[in-house]
Amino acid sequence: MAIDLNAAPQSSSATAPPLDPASLRGGRLRALLRLIGVFLWTPAWFLVWGVGTLLTLPVPRARLRWRQFSVRHWAQGMNRLLGMRRRVLGRPPNPPFILVTNHLSYLDILLLHASVNGVFIAKREMRSWPLLGPLAQVMGTIWVNRKVRRDAVRVLDRIDEAIARGDGVMIFPEGTTSAGVSVTPMKPALLDWAARELYPVHYAAITYRTPPRGPPADLALCWWGAVPFGRHVMRVLRMSGFEGIVDFGPDPVTAPTRGELAQRLHDAIAGRFVPVGNRAV
Repeated sequence: MAIDLNAAPQSSSATAPPLDPASLRGGRLRALLRLIGVFLWTPAWFLVWGVGTLLTLPVPRARLRWRQFSVRHWAQGMNRLLGMRRRVLGRPPNPPFILVTNHLSYLDILLLHASVNGVFIAKREMRSWPLLGPLAQVMGTIWVNRKVRRDAVRVLDRIDEAIARGDGVMIFPEGTTSAGVSVTPMKPALLDWAARELYPVHYAAITYRTPPRGPPADLALCWWGAVPFGRHVMRVLRMSGFEGIVDFGPDPVTAPTRGELAQRLHDAIAGRFVPVGNRAV
């Protein structure tokens, strides 16, 4: 399956209002230069990662550390290329861990990969996307088929394996992106393993800011409504810059049932979440 650049977030029912073209005026050259940078940086990183993986192949622990190191530095480079100024509040967890956050945009993946060492749980459809799919596979992504309810059992086993080998696991339980007005209800299925094992789950709140004269962050950075993916990416590339903020909670959360765990995490994230605005802080 080829990636559909006209696709919008699958679960979004709201319609995003149009973005004022004047707020992105003069950014076409900037977007072109950033695209060139991305398409130079990513293959170079892939080559270095491949060489390091071959060298560490006989030592699983070293191979894991190399993957974590290289993915983190690739994401940090991507953030700089896209004009994202990353701001980290609180203390990021060290692997192994399970981390739950709210979900606003595909930019969340870059923001989190640049901040912590771990793998994401993502929908299986992304696996066949050109460029993004192979990259996610290299990064150790755990794929889930949302159309098959029993697939969650396999995914829970993969979470168990990731924790056992010393990896972090990052989950977006909201299931889709939003406009950043509030934290939406969280689906508990992928939290079943943590609840059964009473495993402490870390959490963080993500938000974005744009400069005072920049476009509103909820339209330019949050990916929601009927905005096609390709058009949204071009908006980001044309911006002069923006701030991505991830605020890690101080203490992990436990609960004996997945429903209670999902609610506690929702409340904890909502307590730290700052609605998305357009003023840089």
